[in-house]
Amino acid sequence: MVYIIHGATGAQGSPVLTALNVAGKHAVAAVRDTGKVPAGVDAVAVDLTDREALTEAYAGAEGVFIHLPMGAPVESSAQARAIAAAVAAARPARVVISTSGQIVDQPGSPLLAPDDSPIQTLIRSVSETGVSTAVVAPRLYLENLLLPVIAEPARAEGVLRYPLPADYPVSWSSHLDVAEVVVRLLADTAVTGTVAVGHYPGLTGADLAESFAAHLGGEVRFEGITPDAFGELITPLFGPAAAPVVDLYRALNAQDRNTISDTNSAQTVLGLAPRPVTRWLAELGV
Repeated sequence: MVYIIHGATGAQGSPVLTALNVAGKHAVAAVRDTGKVPAGVDAVAVDLTDREALTEAYAGAEGVFIHLPMGAPVESSAQARAIAAAVAAARPARVVISTSGQIVDQPGSPLLAPDDSPIQTLIRSVSETGVSTAVVAPRLYLENLLLPVIAEPARAEGVLRYPLPADYPVSWSSHLDVAEVVVRLLADTAVTGTVAVGHYPGLTGADLAESFAAHLGGEVRFEGITPDAFGELITPLFGPAAAPVVDLYRALNAQDRNTISDTNSAQTVLGLAPRPVTRWLAELGV
């Protein structure tokens, strides 16, 4: 049984690949550059817009893990169409899609991804193939807090700065939490639809600061900053890619929370709760 893992050298795919290998499954890294895959790991070179190459990779697969990389909407839409066409042609036994933090399961929310967005197109088109499909829907990643412009002041100054109010609840999750849910869903084909991943109830900035303080062994306070101020911090790191990040936090600040629903949470559907932040920090050795 073969599992095809897209983005297996990146933040989302890598822990899925590792977890499957640890479980004794045959996981194959589906990446653009196989030279970046660790030694001893099977890999296949794919272009996400190449339907034929994707079909060949998916043929006979027990499961496929998919997420769209960040990119221009036109390119992402082309990738979504090619992936769906390959799923329809190859018909793997199971597909699990990650929304990568985009909101697809909160009808009526101003934050809901539009129907014609690449992620909604991907989910709809793959589901329409009739192949068993599940969607993993995280919100914000804890790994965002490891950016040097955030983590270093937390250590050196005891100030955790982030572009949200201190009392703003978020269903935070780590890439490790998401990987656990993905691996479970690849195996458990009885679960379909969207499974939300993250802390419920949501964690506030004050909660995060308390966890960082416990881990670092000193006082840490949370300081909410504006999205524009955050943009000034991350632009030297991200370049032009910082602009959509700033736009995201402007949109988040126009709401009073960014939390999942308990109804379709991994806690309710699968019995899987996300790690406490202190445990996550300890596991990473931050």
